[in-house]
Amino acid sequence: MRLPGADLGRMFLLGVLGVAASNYFYYLAIQRTNVATAIILQYTAPVWVLIYAVARGQQKATLQKIAAVTLALAGISLVIGIFGSSQFRLDKLGVTVALLAAFSFAFYNIGGHSVLARYDRWTVLLYVIMSASLFWVIINPPWKIAAAHYSGAQWLFLEVFSLISVLAPFAFYFAGLQHLEPTRAIVVSCLEPVFSILIAAIALGEVMRPAQGIGIALVLVAILVVQSPDRKLREPVTVVEPIE
Repeated sequence: MRLPGADLGRMFLLGVLGVAASNYFYYLAIQRTNVATAIILQYTAPVWVLIYAVARGQQKATLQKIAAVTLALAGISLVIGIFGSSQFRLDKLGVTVALLAAFSFAFYNIGGHSVLARYDRWTVLLYVIMSASLFWVIINPPWKIAAAHYSGAQWLFLEVFSLISVLAPFAFYFAGLQHLEPTRAIVVSCLEPVFSILIAAIALGEVMRPAQGIGIALVLVAILVVQSPDRKLREPVTVVEPIE
């Protein structure tokens, strides 16, 4: 569990500028706009990851990667129904924080991949989540939370929500980042809105429109495209071996 000071600093930045910031800005974007607007702007993150990787010379801007990112964005747009929908609203602050959420999402994909190449994912997860928690304890201290006088049911909801919606997804995602380069991992993460639609259709009986079905198909095709090895560059799918 002992880490060099430089790596502790990296994990602190991942926790604050990555995990804490991406979640906060995303929820604020939903509050200022709506889920459709927030999620389509947050999921421009694959574009920023690809641009960063190409600019740093870490990846080539191959037709395969560009096509995968484009298909993923188009698929999400259809899934959440922004075309011809009155639900897609533009609020200046909402758009700004949604883009900040995208940058934060891209940041912890890139930074997380680099530290996961050297440390076990559980060590990284512990320090990153702890850093985000300490940051929020300072920004939003416990006495402010106590002053809200949440009921027992609300506390239970927050506890379950934190485990299912934050801890579990980050644990799985960090495991994925050990096996995949950032561009591949973040394109696969575009399945999130797809699963939201499918679960709502199965559990809540919501009707899935034909355009959403096409969008889901496009996201799945994007994942297949980005996960396929680039024969021209002989690029392997698994970039980092898992640390156990």
